Amino acid sequence: MTNRTRITTGILALGLGGSLALTGCSADDAATGPEGDTEKGTITIGYLPAWTDSLSNTFLLQDQLEKLGYTVELETLTEAGPLYTGLSEGDIDIYPSAWIDVAQASYWERFSDDLEDLGEYYSEASGLLAVPSYVDLDSIADLKGQGERFGGKIYTIEPGSGAATYAQESLLPAYGLDEEYELVTSSTPAMLTVLEDAIRNQEDIVVTLWRPYWVNDVFDIKELEDTEDGYGEPEGLHYIAHKGFTEEFPEAADLIGQITLDDEQYGSLENLVVNEYGPDKEPEAIDAWLADHEGQLDWVVSE
Repeated sequence: MTNRTRITTGILALGLGGSLALTGCSADDAATGPEGDTEKGTITIGYLPAWTDSLSNTFLLQDQLEKLGYTVELETLTEAGPLYTGLSEGDIDIYPSAWIDVAQASYWERFSDDLEDLGEYYSEASGLLAVPSYVDLDSIADLKGQGERFGGKIYTIEPGSGAATYAQESLLPAYGLDEEYELVTSSTPAMLTVLEDAIRNQEDIVVTLWRPYWVNDVFDIKELEDTEDGYGEPEGLHYIAHKGFTEEFPEAADLIGQITLDDEQYGSLENLVVNEYGPDKEPEAIDAWLADHEGQLDWVVSE
């Protein structure tokens, strides 16, 4: 089995972990604070396992909140809509990687009256279109008139995701590609499988990806230049919570507001959680990441 196959298999396993729209940990699985301390209350983190930015940040946040003495429960989902609904209704306390500036702006606009922005942890996120490195195109504009070559399809991830929504509503119209190409939605693991199969067979394919994302460094792909600014300016990734969270959990909100990651810190965190350790070993990945960055992060809560 190749390294890339192992990576894709791991992502498929993550996707299967989110096969229900909203599934919680059992009572036996719920994490507790040091020595079972539950006095500070229980915080529920909602995330999409297939979206590795939320996956890696979920387990980082779980580790830090438990060290503060909170009980942490995890809720896995498969789409952004139910996640934002759960947050707005208070069934979920925190979503740890929201693209509310651009990609998920429509959700923020719809639900923001019932939500809180706890802080931006990364500032240079953006969407992108990519092709295998052997494809002789360099910009998104080069796709014009090439629809037949790509089967008239651009592959993306879950319906309602920022990548799918923004490509459909902004990027493709900006280049006049919306009449020539169909945006094919699927799960993130399914999209990556299609991409890997195309690369293995040296076939032409276009996919929506985003930055930061470990796939950009591992798969044999190249980003198409966005000459028309179809994706707009880079955006921030935020921790968001239901309205009233800061009042209910002030110490947790204070910690979350201090968390920031640069490119190296983010990339190493995601790589350890997704690739080096993989499913069911996320706590070990977080331990390794914290050890690697000891003394570099002034917001870290230690044992």
